[in-house]
Amino acid sequence: MSKKRLVAVVLAGALCLVTAGCAGSSTETASDKSSTSASGSGYPVTITNCGQTETFTKAPGRVVVMNGASVAEVSTLLALGLGDRIVANEQSYGMSEVAGRAEAIKALPTGGIKLNDSYDIPREAMLGLRPDFVMSVTSYGFDAKNGFATRRQLETVGANSYISPQGCDDDPSKMTVSDSYTLLRDMGKIFNVSDRAEKLIAASEKSIAAVSAKVQGEKKPKVMVLFANMSMGGNAFSSVVAKGIINDILTKAGGTNAFESASKTTFADLSKEKVAATDVDALVVISYNSPDPTAYAKQLLEEFPQWPAAENNAYTVLSDSIYLGPGNDLAVDRIARLLHPDAFRTG
Repeated sequence: MSKKRLVAVVLAGALCLVTAGCAGSSTETASDKSSTSASGSGYPVTITNCGQTETFTKAPGRVVVMNGASVAEVSTLLALGLGDRIVANEQSYGMSEVAGRAEAIKALPTGGIKLNDSYDIPREAMLGLRPDFVMSVTSYGFDAKNGFATRRQLETVGANSYISPQGCDDDPSKMTVSDSYTLLRDMGKIFNVSDRAEKLIAASEKSIAAVSAKVQGEKKPKVMVLFANMSMGGNAFSSVVAKGIINDILTKAGGTNAFESASKTTFADLSKEKVAATDVDALVVISYNSPDPTAYAKQLLEEFPQWPAAENNAYTVLSDSIYLGPGNDLAVDRIARLLHPDAFRTG
């Protein structure tokens, strides 16, 4: 997997990071490719996911979470209290806005798998794990051409499979916070813990609504969002976010993406001159295996002193909450406080 694709997948769910659309999972539309139905007793549960029907006769007990440069899937399972079902997790991040989340992920079993050249679980190793449920960030993880077990092959050994929102077409540019809720809701139904999923969704929606209400009507600062110390293209700034779930988070936090029009895809590949000529009111640096993202943010503010962000020292560093996953409300709150500090002062 190339570095460019590795980071693109991160945002996809990076960044659900990334597979069904913005609507709930009860219907299948062009933008929502996962649908679920269940009997009153809980099982069987049937899900239509990326064009394939998956029927669960009981809650999965041997879950494998593929890498895909995401933590959305493993974080969602942990948020639902399902960590004990995981026999092999290849997702990791090293830091999280959710207290204890990074440590909990690190403590999960990995299955002792030697990853292939695509940084994920090869076919033979996957089948050797004897899974009954396999989660992949995108359809890439079930592609035989990439050395992976296909969904049909998994089916023959009794394993169901699932591709996260927007992962059917591997297009994270269309992702929104609703996709994070789709992932939670689908896992809730598959594992018969829908009550937990709905509580998490309701709490997130309530938190985001409260923050959005505080900043409603305020001027929307222009925000630059990029990965720390990462190059994906030919220009000096090739890891600048242009589209995807991050724009939805910025909107809910009372901001706007300064480089949204710079690309039709998730990332913009920008020259230093283009970046220098753009008014940036605030900076959001995404930490992904960066030794010191805060130092990187300060370096950028020093490099572009003409930015309003530099004049006001307006920056923040985020990790997994800004991708697809159960912590988007934390990113909305952090960014809103950065952009509109007066709205959060009391007294």
